Amino acid sequence: MARAIMVQGAGSNVGKSMLVAGLCRHFARAGLRVRPFKPQNMSNNAAVTEDGGEIGRAQALQALACGVAPKVDMNPVLLKPETETGAQVVVRGQRVATVRARDYAALKPRLLGDCLASFRRLARDADLIVVEGAGSPAEINLRAGDIANMGFAEAAGVPVILAGDIDRGGVIAQLVGTQAVLDPADAARIVGFLVNKFRGDVTLFDEGMRQIAGRTGWAPLGVVPWFADAHRLPAEDILDIRSTPRTGGFRVAVPRLGRIANFDDLDPLAAEPGVSLDIVAPGRPLPVCDLVLIPGSKTTIADLAAFRAEGWDIDLAAHVRRGGHVLGICGGYQMLGRTISDPEGLEGAAVKVPGLGLLEVDTVMRPRKHLARVTARDLASGAKVEGYEIHLGETTGPDTARGWLERDGIAVGAQNVDGTVRGCYLHGLFAGDAFRAAALARLGAPPGSVAYGAGVEATLDALADHLAQALDCDRILALAGDVIA
Repeated sequence: MARAIMVQGAGSNVGKSMLVAGLCRHFARAGLRVRPFKPQNMSNNAAVTEDGGEIGRAQALQALACGVAPKVDMNPVLLKPETETGAQVVVRGQRVATVRARDYAALKPRLLGDCLASFRRLARDADLIVVEGAGSPAEINLRAGDIANMGFAEAAGVPVILAGDIDRGGVIAQLVGTQAVLDPADAARIVGFLVNKFRGDVTLFDEGMRQIAGRTGWAPLGVVPWFADAHRLPAEDILDIRSTPRTGGFRVAVPRLGRIANFDDLDPLAAEPGVSLDIVAPGRPLPVCDLVLIPGSKTTIADLAAFRAEGWDIDLAAHVRRGGHVLGICGGYQMLGRTISDPEGLEGAAVKVPGLGLLEVDTVMRPRKHLARVTARDLASGAKVEGYEIHLGETTGPDTARGWLERDGIAVGAQNVDGTVRGCYLHGLFAGDAFRAAALARLGAPPGSVAYGAGVEATLDALADHLAQALDCDRILALAGDVIA
């Protein structure tokens, strides 16, 4: 019978995703069949699974930590924000609706059933499931109908570990205060606690741990020091990707779009010592650089309007006149064309808008979402490229005759006559060491020198070692509860 333990946070961004990834790798190395699970995630940074759906990228990383392929059951409900008040709802990997936040509650009873079914399917092939919560159970205004934290824990009978973030300060209040506001039955589901992101000598917090344990009655599981190599793992949030200014490096500028999506294309570039990556926030002009990379977007037309409002279209035109290179991926590819049409109003109003006009292509939004894992070949170097497509829209036009990738014997992507402006739908292409080295060399940069995938694996191992030294992992395993079929 499988067992399960759930990691919830005393607040947002306490490091739950990384804690789960590290625990998954630790227990997998101990010989257990481990699976990650997050009942509900909210993110525009998705991964495409081998079973043809999409899940949060954090769960894909956690699957890698377990040594297994990601599956839709690992994240059965994914919310992808499209506006400030609405989101696309993805259930078991497939889009089912776009709803306003106030209307989402009506879907939750059905979605809890989907979450429980996915959880139990995972349990059939697992010894241990490590479950990640979302946000914080202290948000008791969201408790009714909850499927992300205590609502799921109650329905599935899963014990909970509560994590606090000492880097933000007030961690004792975070943890003790969470118990104070929870319903007693929910508070009783918490069997232990840990403190994350400690900088300095952890023994200085011994008295703090005693105070928390004494006031809550929960088992103290340890204090986790700051993990300095966290940036070496794929980022879940664009704000977690650090600009890497390097003197004399090949300069890549990336406009930070409001609904930026599937930006894992940037992680391998950030890891390259010969690349200076600049994530350009709104309010700044696009800097003088060698390459402007326009990433994916959840709402291409709205982000294109914001791109123009920032004046980035003028900066980009000047960059092209100087002979600079441009690469658009997915939504960024669509923006580079002549027009974008949304005849069915999939992103809002039914409109047709002018693109940036740097590629002779046109895009029409269609209801069917393209979801596929892809193996392709770089026509210039012959390097193998592995990645995924996840987009609405079909792009056609004269520049597609100059495709620069080959998939199933067909040239895909588009480029202008001199090859300085390129676009494609393939995410994750820079993760391939051979392609990245060839692409950088073609652009005049030092060839790629990082073994990116091996580096991620090594960092997961280091994270597992880090947690094993800081936490009582044997006790965590003992606290896990049986999964009830």
